[in-house]
Amino acid sequence: MLLAVTVGAVAGCTNSQQASDQPTATPMGRSFVSSEVKGTAIPGGGPLTMQFRDGRVTASAGCNTATGPVTLDGGILKVGEMATTLMGCPGETAGADDWALGLLRSSPAWKLTGPDLTLTGNGSTVTMLDRKVAHPDKPLTGTPWIVDSLVRNNAVERSQILDEVRPTLTIAPDGSISGSAGCNTMTGRAEISGSDITFHIATTRMMCDPQVMDVERAVLQALDGKATATIDSNNLSLQNTGNGTGLRLHAE
Repeated sequence: MLLAVTVGAVAGCTNSQQASDQPTATPMGRSFVSSEVKGTAIPGGGPLTMQFRDGRVTASAGCNTATGPVTLDGGILKVGEMATTLMGCPGETAGADDWALGLLRSSPAWKLTGPDLTLTGNGSTVTMLDRKVAHPDKPLTGTPWIVDSLVRNNAVERSQILDEVRPTLTIAPDGSISGSAGCNTMTGRAEISGSDITFHIATTRMMCDPQVMDVERAVLQALDGKATATIDSNNLSLQNTGNGTGLRLHAE
């Protein structure tokens, strides 16, 4: 009898150890959008969006976008040095950046239950929903996409002039392209193979203000040749595999 109890205890201990060794689900590799905020509200109303990828977090509460390294050990979210875009935002949304950075830098507790992520810190409890549940992936073709960020020199850039000119891109199901590079109208064709797109772009030849033309050059450089497309909910990322530039777009 004593032997049976001892063996059972050892087996139970082993099973417990195996259970503890199982990986715990984390937000890494997923994106979320806030559905409820208790406590200190987001200035301007938000929402808060967060993307976890490759050991980094990217967050925005309605104004600028912040990105930096993140760890999720022990149910605590800890960020390193955060880099942010520097766009001025109107009205109450001007306080959204401080709210978001205050939450992230407070080392908030996190809890993941199915599609729901809860963050608690800095006087707020934020409930977030997986973006793929809240907003299922948009199709690449047939969706009007609007450029909201440029990628060049290994940095993501967002500016007021970019928001004003609103470059657009639409790829029809037959591969034909329409849109605006910022100043000029774009036409052309796209050859799609899985997540790879080869662009063949032509534009009209108008001249606009220098700042607008700078945006246009960046857009056209990203659409020059082959790019890799990644869709996350209603967001499209294009990364040019030849020159290292790219675009971040959202569905209209």
